[in-house]
Amino acid sequence: MKKGSKESKQSTRRKFLGAAAGSALAVPMVAVAQTPKQMRFQSTWPSKDIFHEYALDFAKKVNDMTGGELKIEVLPAGAVVPAFGLLDAVSKGTLDGGHGVMGYNYGKQSAIALWTSGPAYGMDANMVLAWHKYGGGKELLAELYNGIGANVVSFLTGPMPTQPLGWFKKAITRREDLKGLKFRTNGLAIDMFTAMGAAVNALPAGEIVPAMDRGLLDGAEFNNASSDRVLGFPDVSKICMLQSFHQSSEQFEITFNKTKYNALPQKMKAIIENAVEAASSDMSWKAVDRYSKDYRELQSANGVKFYKTPDALLQAQLAVWDEVVKKKGADNPLFRKVEASMRAFAERAVKWDMDTNNPRRMAYNHYFGRKAPPTKA
Repeated sequence: MKKGSKESKQSTRRKFLGAAAGSALAVPMVAVAQTPKQMRFQSTWPSKDIFHEYALDFAKKVNDMTGGELKIEVLPAGAVVPAFGLLDAVSKGTLDGGHGVMGYNYGKQSAIALWTSGPAYGMDANMVLAWHKYGGGKELLAELYNGIGANVVSFLTGPMPTQPLGWFKKAITRREDLKGLKFRTNGLAIDMFTAMGAAVNALPAGEIVPAMDRGLLDGAEFNNASSDRVLGFPDVSKICMLQSFHQSSEQFEITFNKTKYNALPQKMKAIIENAVEAASSDMSWKAVDRYSKDYRELQSANGVKFYKTPDALLQAQLAVWDEVVKKKGADNPLFRKVEASMRAFAERAVKWDMDTNNPRRMAYNHYFGRKAPPTKA
């Protein structure tokens, strides 16, 4: 009786365990939520500038596309490091990434500023981005950063329109007007304006207007109607000269600390690369809308007068640029290598562009009653 009772208990236990195992197989595994990866970025822009808005737009795209698995927080300039200290902070891992422009890294290797400074041999910023992605520029930039020991992964985005010559107390009508002028710019444009006689001081965005207000600058350029308006340029000047070859093809740069970027899953890397391109398109469309509105507002509400930079001065810039390039490349093989690659791409791309696209001013004059272009100084 006892033996049978023991066997009966063992049989019952085996049936229970078997049923439990079967039940476990039937119930799906409950997914355990992973802690989102956090990345702290800083831009080189004041929080009120549309450029910082572009940085936030990029971060939102990544955050949305990863479904919250990666969360990028973007701080404004100065929150962790000064604007000009961004590259070092990202390289060292003080920041996980940043949003800025390569011209701010000019002092580390002048060839870096070729992407953002000068006439780009007739290319606009979108064409420079085409050279960067398909013409060898991306590989050259990686070589440059490796050469200076920068532990970063770089993405270029956001083609900018041609930047104004700048804001001045009086219209600039000839090259001689620049001589002795205390002027703000950045990148290789420093060399161009210095060669044209200006006394150049490179300042980050938030410091330009205060310097003009205190008389430390006689003139300055930053970028576009929206940025210039919100930064306060019309409070210290009512004259802006449009068109210049000093920065006719600039774009933004998004950097990641290379060690932290390489540790990301491949899926997240792919999302980041696609988010960069999505943000680039969105930025260029938003710029057309916002810049054109603020261009009109600067005239109607702020009393700003826009003048076209004289052709003679534009031609002088081209001649000076040739000298700048020659001088910078004399003892810098990487500079010569980048410049030759850009020039070769521009020779065919600009010819195709000029032969293919319509003259927009003709259509504008036809539809809008031949409204006059910016006043000639």
